[in-house]
Amino acid sequence: MEIKLSELIAPQFYDIHWDIKEGRHTHYKIYGGRGSTKSSFVAIEIILGMMEDSDANAACFRKVKDTLSESVFEQLLWAIDVLGVSHLWEESRSPLKLTYKPTGQRIVFRGCDDPNKSKSIKLRHGYFKYIWYEERAEFAGDEDERKINQSLMRGGDKYVVFYTWNPPKSLNSWVNQDVLQVREDTLCHHSTYLTVPKKWLGEQFLIEAEELKKRKRLAYRYEYLGEAIGTGGKVFDNVILRDITDVEIAIFDKIKQGLDFGFAADPLAFERMHYNKKQRRLFIFAEIYQVNLKTRKAVAEIKKLNPDNKIITADSEEPRSIDFFNELGLRVYPAKKGPGSVDFGVAFLADDLDEIIIDPVRCPNAAREFSSYELERDKNGNFRGSYPDKDNHSIDAVRYAMEGEMINKKAKIRNKARRGLR
Repeated sequence: MEIKLSELIAPQFYDIHWDIKEGRHTHYKIYGGRGSTKSSFVAIEIILGMMEDSDANAACFRKVKDTLSESVFEQLLWAIDVLGVSHLWEESRSPLKLTYKPTGQRIVFRGCDDPNKSKSIKLRHGYFKYIWYEERAEFAGDEDERKINQSLMRGGDKYVVFYTWNPPKSLNSWVNQDVLQVREDTLCHHSTYLTVPKKWLGEQFLIEAEELKKRKRLAYRYEYLGEAIGTGGKVFDNVILRDITDVEIAIFDKIKQGLDFGFAADPLAFERMHYNKKQRRLFIFAEIYQVNLKTRKAVAEIKKLNPDNKIITADSEEPRSIDFFNELGLRVYPAKKGPGSVDFGVAFLADDLDEIIIDPVRCPNAAREFSSYELERDKNGNFRGSYPDKDNHSIDAVRYAMEGEMINKKAKIRNKARRGLR
């Protein structure tokens, strides 16, 4: 079948198309703004892929079953039409189903009101090579996806799982956090309408986009560029997520380390970093972040990241744990804390540092916490006066590690105030 790729797929998806053809990844997380044609791309890939592989079937999911017929189902019918293969496919509205006539391969559609129902989906021939979760942000979390994948990803040698959605505003949304997690078998891709051929979108779409861009820049970034712009309460605007190379780490000489204790409900969080005081840049390049981590095991893991046995500043509310860690060979000192230390410490990290550079592969939890930490609002929509005490274990560990710098700053502030009173 001779298909001109450029006539069906926007340029921003060319590389992903070939990535799928060459089997480089299993999971494709494709998110972006309005008009980015991400759903059209996935529909094309599924139809083409099934027609090229007689063992391939597909299962498509949305959170609510009733939304399938007017979204995913219609999108796949569109793909069948533009590919010019309508005569080879049979559609059924009850139950919702598409069948490839030459081989009997099927595309089935399900809602995720009960993910366990996916266990009952059976095939006469082949396996579910393609799985598609549309409007992923509707889901409460990835638990439903995991259950479905565990049920369907059996009996085949190659799978392609698509996840498509428009990012929610909140940086804390689980889908916005999910794309920060690094997996070798997963490709994440952000798309916009900007590289889509104008004739595909139509003149009015472009007029509306440009008008919103002029009037409400933030709304434009959220709706058309698919950016998670946050709720307006983002705390750390100075965070940079990038690889920190071994070459850089080899010359780090101002090492600071922090430890936040935890076990069952909360994780133990250890962070190792380098502080360039002159440039006001903090590099976070190693971490341990784990629940149910027993003390001896925790010490052994910390020693691997801390071969030079540098000082560690830890939560002072756990004196017995500190003593035990020291007995096992570490050098752990309690943080001094004091009234207002949390707010002062977070403000120091957010305002006094020009850059907090975090390696998201080496330190995925620090990357997640720092990039998503937001002020909370009260029932009237106003921001609360203090920083939230949740999802901040890595942040706390970094605060403890940097406590010496904060104490120095407080001393300077006090001295300046005293001089002013004289």
